Amino acid sequence: METAELVFRPQGPTDSDHVHFPREDGSRIPYKVFSSQAVYDREQERIFRGPTWNFVALEAEIPHAGDYKSTFVGDTPVVVTRLEDGGLAAWVNRCAHRGASVCRKSRGNATSHTCVYHQWSFDNSGNLLGVPFRRGQKGMTGMPADFDPKNHSLRKLRVESYKGLVFASFSDEVVPLPDYLGAEMRPWIDRIFHKPIEYLGCTRQYSKSNWKLYFENVKDPYHASMLHLFHTTFNIFRVGMKARSIPDATHGLHSIITVTKTGEDTSSAYKQQNIRSFDEGFALEDDSILGLVSEYEEDTTNHIQPIFPQLVIQQIHNTLVARQLLPKGPNSFELIFHFFGYTDDTPELRALRIKQANLVGPAGYISMEDTEATELVQRGTVRDADATSVIEMSRGNPDQQDTVITESLIRKFWVGYQKLMGY
Repeated sequence: METAELVFRPQGPTDSDHVHFPREDGSRIPYKVFSSQAVYDREQERIFRGPTWNFVALEAEIPHAGDYKSTFVGDTPVVVTRLEDGGLAAWVNRCAHRGASVCRKSRGNATSHTCVYHQWSFDNSGNLLGVPFRRGQKGMTGMPADFDPKNHSLRKLRVESYKGLVFASFSDEVVPLPDYLGAEMRPWIDRIFHKPIEYLGCTRQYSKSNWKLYFENVKDPYHASMLHLFHTTFNIFRVGMKARSIPDATHGLHSIITVTKTGEDTSSAYKQQNIRSFDEGFALEDDSILGLVSEYEEDTTNHIQPIFPQLVIQQIHNTLVARQLLPKGPNSFELIFHFFGYTDDTPELRALRIKQANLVGPAGYISMEDTEATELVQRGTVRDADATSVIEMSRGNPDQQDTVITESLIRKFWVGYQKLMGY
């Protein structure tokens, strides 16, 4: 089916986690949603453990049987592993005995996993393999006769993969992954993942701000040429470029933003309005980082595609990234930039991708400004829970998609969020 239907279960709000949205159109967002512990706890159950698919890995990270990776779905620790038959499995990283973390490494290769606390061991699918002294010693004590290892596996998640992107879900009711991604989003994912990829490595960035502020940010083309001097000065992302800002048609939770160079001089609007992000005096001694090798149907300089709730697919010039967004409480999140290329990259193109990795990440010429901005919002709103943001840009023409002067994707996101959260 082409239309994905999420399963929303009615739930009566409590005083602590209820949020009043003054408008249903996503244009007024109470600041409480960015700092409330009760709202955050509700999100963990209704979103991350709800009817969603959460990005957990690239298949290229775990290509061989026994390869595994420790990560999170929301703030729940999980392990994703490659099975002997080539399939994928994911399970909660919590021992079925007394709750300790079973896997303590970030990644590796193993045929089984053993909890350090009492040495209970599990296979790569999460099934219990062994319990030390299960039958006691010399006929004394041990587990009771009715103890059945089959009933004490690690909690397993559903796992599906699309174009080498691995997703996991706690829900038995979530729609199949292709339907969840939607007909509008799949062609843009296919554009990036049109041939086999090779994993290059990752960087990690922490922000003292709420995870949804970052999700707003990657749905906000309006900010990109205002905040980022590098974008605007070096003609990577400007108002006036050929642009697309497209939501998924079902719930608005996913979206795609692209900008493409056309050869037209797009600097005049910034000069006329004296916008600080355009600085003709700003220059690089070595401008090779600005190289753009044509790889696709047109010279798209930016492809930013958030897939709710944990993934942002990115192409900026020739750097390719799967950004993984991990909430760490109501006031912080971790952002992991997973860099990749194609298996048939030339050495020159591979070197350019690695050099352009400096555009993003914790010290990136571009992306370090995003988390600074979200932290400014967090600090500015923490004591004004009932005040609201104003998300009005392009509200009079909400369906226009050929512009970056718009906040329509943010509004659609908040409409979908309210429904998923039961507000």
